[in-house]
Amino acid sequence: MPPLPPRALPSAVHTDPAPDRPRATPPADPPAQHRTLDLPLIRRGKVRDVYRLPDDPATGEPRLLMVASDRVSAFDVVMPTPIPGKGRVLTSMASWWFSFISQRRLAEVHARPLTPADIPAQATRGDPALARWLDGRVTLGLRCDVIPVECVVRGYLEGSGWKEYQATGSVCGVPLPPGLRQCDRLPHPVFTPATKAEHGHDQNITFEHAADLVGFELVSTLRDISLAIYSAAAAHALDRGIIIADTKFEFGLPAGDRHKAARVWSHPVLIDEALTPDSSRFWPADAYTPGRPQPSFDKQFLREHLEGLAQRGLWDKTPPGPELPDHIVRGTLERYRQALRLITGLTPPPDAT
Repeated sequence: MPPLPPRALPSAVHTDPAPDRPRATPPADPPAQHRTLDLPLIRRGKVRDVYRLPDDPATGEPRLLMVASDRVSAFDVVMPTPIPGKGRVLTSMASWWFSFISQRRLAEVHARPLTPADIPAQATRGDPALARWLDGRVTLGLRCDVIPVECVVRGYLEGSGWKEYQATGSVCGVPLPPGLRQCDRLPHPVFTPATKAEHGHDQNITFEHAADLVGFELVSTLRDISLAIYSAAAAHALDRGIIIADTKFEFGLPAGDRHKAARVWSHPVLIDEALTPDSSRFWPADAYTPGRPQPSFDKQFLREHLEGLAQRGLWDKTPPGPELPDHIVRGTLERYRQALRLITGLTPPPDAT
């Protein structure tokens, strides 16, 4: 059978950092980081901006355009300093994973093939600099109604999962063996959902709570899809020397199917992004040593810098964020580029803004 066709993009979804970071309504961040297209803006997230496009001329289906900026957030705060080229790395990596997932028929995905004709001429207002900046940052998709559950999969014990395990011996109601160390590999990957809050912070929840929110049949399907994607992706990455310690997925139902939300007659669609350094923990396998924090190819480098500022009383983890020094900007980007190169084999895109 051919791969499942790509499907829809969420109408009001944005990408957050690694799965342990709570969601909050993003504060106003520096205007210099905003490059706004001349299209109806539906949502400005911490990293991605979502615009409405005219309906597909062939099918009449509603479409959206998602643009990955160079903004970076940590501890729910958008930093005033961008990471030049980060948006292109995220777009390249997510696109590669969407193809990987579709080709293996693991899930339907939102991404659609994009041609220059799909972006209205007025979008860039004839500004060649804006058009150059836009190149490599765009994902085209169809609108979905977002399922209000974050689908986090953990293969290793770190972050909020490690903290919860130390306190309770379980993660999101899933009992784990006693005596596990920080960053230990779990006996098997576990599905640990979280609430998907429009405002305020997400919270880790049990499977039963997620079933109460969206229906048992639907959350069971989300669990099975999430675990299947994670297992296939983790095996691929490990063959290339990278451990995917945990990740999160977001799903939606095709627009207009909200009345079926507790059933799976309308199959869930993987939306937003997938398996990037913004939503996952990537560790080099050759340096893996449980019992301590791991070196990583994700935002941990940035978080450690910010934690150091907080410990010295130089920042209280509330807006506005501190300016990032050049070595943190360069180091963060290089880790993202390494993740792309090692996992996908792709040449990282240019880092010019």
